[in-house]
Amino acid sequence: MKVLMINGSPRVNGNTATALHEMEKIFQQEGVETEIIHVGNKDIRGCIGCRKCRETGKCVFDDLVNETSPKFAACDGLVVGSPVYFASANATLVAFITRLFYSAGFDKTMKVGASVVAARRGGLSATFDELNKFFTISGMPVASGQYWNSVHGQTPGEAAQDEEGMQGMRTLARNMTFLMRGIALAKEKYGLPEKEPTRFTNFIR
Repeated sequence: MKVLMINGSPRVNGNTATALHEMEKIFQQEGVETEIIHVGNKDIRGCIGCRKCRETGKCVFDDLVNETSPKFAACDGLVVGSPVYFASANATLVAFITRLFYSAGFDKTMKVGASVVAARRGGLSATFDELNKFFTISGMPVASGQYWNSVHGQTPGEAAQDEEGMQGMRTLARNMTFLMRGIALAKEKYGLPEKEPTRFTNFIR
């Protein structure tokens, strides 16, 4: 089992990292391999909808997105962590995962996804919902913890004092591990669910 973890904070050792590292401890205890990719401090531009990735299999902007894509393909689970800015995720992170999910043409069905958010006070649930949409549009089961996957803290590392938040991260990692293992067993015995050809409809008059 392998989990890819995306840190969307510009701070390498901020509260988003604190939450991800708490999960990482549990994954290591459970024998799950992890890799953390720091995105929030990179120069990542947004998707321009050119659709070149449909021809080449990779994004036209050859940066960290294309470097991460094969790691995404190889992992069993993906954790996306972000600080909260104006009740939404870090724009750099959103640009990154938008291009990553769109340009990565492989089947993401049944890879387990989990989002983690960090804030001083509010906007957590809105950001949590924003990130989860990337998983649900891709056929990825969303792992849950014991609350919305969030931690509170202002100064770097202060989230470690959020006992409930830290416990939530540990619970999330254990639940995610259980879900990945269960899916692996089910795939071995039953295979993936049958897929119908995608039907697209446009909501126009």
